[in-house]
Amino acid sequence: MRSLRYRHLISIPLLALATTAGAQSSDDSLVGLATRAAARLAVIQIPGSGPRTDLTLEDAIARALERNLDIAVQRLNPLVVDLNLAQALSAYSPTFDTSLSTNSSTSPSSTQLDGGQRVVSDRKVVNTGITQAVAWGGGRYTVDFNNNRQASTNTFSSFNPSYRSSFQGSYTQPLLRGFKIDSTRQQIQVTRINRDIADIDLRQLLTNTVSSVQDAYWDLVYATGTLEVQRQALELAETLIRDNEARVEIGTMAPIEIVSARSEAAQRRQSLAQAEQNLATAELALKQLIVGGTDDEYWAATLNPVDLPTLEVPAIDLEEAIRTALDERTDIARSRRQLDINNVNLSSLSNSRLPAVDLVGTYQLQGQGGTRFNRTGLGGTVFQEIPGGISDAFNQLYDVDFPTWNLQLTVSYPLGQSAADAQYARARIQVQQVQAQLRQLGLQVATEVTNAVLQIQGIARRIEASTAARELATEQLAAEQSKFAAGLQTNFFVVQAQRDLATAQDTELRAILDQQKALVEFDRVQRTSLSGAGISIVQ
Repeated sequence: MRSLRYRHLISIPLLALATTAGAQSSDDSLVGLATRAAARLAVIQIPGSGPRTDLTLEDAIARALERNLDIAVQRLNPLVVDLNLAQALSAYSPTFDTSLSTNSSTSPSSTQLDGGQRVVSDRKVVNTGITQAVAWGGGRYTVDFNNNRQASTNTFSSFNPSYRSSFQGSYTQPLLRGFKIDSTRQQIQVTRINRDIADIDLRQLLTNTVSSVQDAYWDLVYATGTLEVQRQALELAETLIRDNEARVEIGTMAPIEIVSARSEAAQRRQSLAQAEQNLATAELALKQLIVGGTDDEYWAATLNPVDLPTLEVPAIDLEEAIRTALDERTDIARSRRQLDINNVNLSSLSNSRLPAVDLVGTYQLQGQGGTRFNRTGLGGTVFQEIPGGISDAFNQLYDVDFPTWNLQLTVSYPLGQSAADAQYARARIQVQQVQAQLRQLGLQVATEVTNAVLQIQGIARRIEASTAARELATEQLAAEQSKFAAGLQTNFFVVQAQRDLATAQDTELRAILDQQKALVEFDRVQRTSLSGAGISIVQ
């Protein structure tokens, strides 16, 4: 397909006007007032007053991906979710605890069995332990290692000082509620899904930003072309004024004929001023997307878009485009991951309806050591002293001399309908609604893709019509100028033909640039949406 660039719209040679001269109009004061006002406004400094910088569409996209501040903010969200996941996983980190204590107590005797009139006891304790939740099965284990030393003036003491050590391990295993899932594992699964959603949101923002940059770039191209069209229209109007003034001087035209030409030139100046404003606005919109702040070199530069649009449209397979959108659109991917969150939450609610059946197993070893006294009866004279220490207690632990074990099963279940049953029933209804929302989203995506194709087809017809209209307007202006030069037509029709040509040029340029933006939109709707579309989350 042949390529049609828009440069012919802004490089049409100025048409020679065969008009007669005329006298000066009475609007000199208005022109002077407008000139002085423009001079005062010229001192205002705005972005775009710096050196002229050529910019391709590819460079604009690359700068946006590197420097766009919205993207910089969004890139931090996955890191935040990573920290949330690390915080959730820390629930399965072991917890080590230890305690050290020492105390001394002096007690008065109240019975003969106190072992003296005044009993002094000194006690030192060193305890350590580890507790950890287990991800599989939702269990939890605890390991404790306790040691204490006690010295006493009690005459009945068989060990003085006495050392006691114990080693105890226990494991609690849920058998129904909390076996497959609990609040901690639910939070971890949801956080991992949210990590995927954060990546999807980043991809969505990247896609939308690239599309916005492309739209802003073509808007700038359009504004640049429109400005050139208005400049040419003003030059045509001013040329007509000069020719009419020359005809007035030689007496072939009445001075009143200059008024319409000058009126048209004044309107062209207004249109030119509006085009300059639109160009500055379009340039600022593009800069907002591709600069990283007001200190960026492109912020003060005058951007010159060098890429030009073409009429080449790739072949479009609507069915394939819809399939691509349903597979790759970020809003659908996000909704599917949110549906996974709902399934996790629904599984948690279902598990909470089960009875709490926990199996608790405990195993304990004990040991005792220290200096041992053998007496001649209760509180009698020591006839044998056997040295010892804490190593005796450790040896007894190692030899498993004094084991103790316990196995316990606990069951808890509310009678009647529980709150968990009502929550689960409500959540199931919400999941059904969510599945309907997902089907509705698929229909919306197919509609958006189809509408984008219809836009491209419609704009193609607009371009054909506007190109024909511009060519006819060019021929019409040439005809009116010829009639005017031969004295067969008035100045009014020449002015009207100039106005029609400027309008036709702008209309054709707008249609060509709209086609570029329609192609951008067609590419975007296959990959993402403009909003953070999603489905309801079951809580």
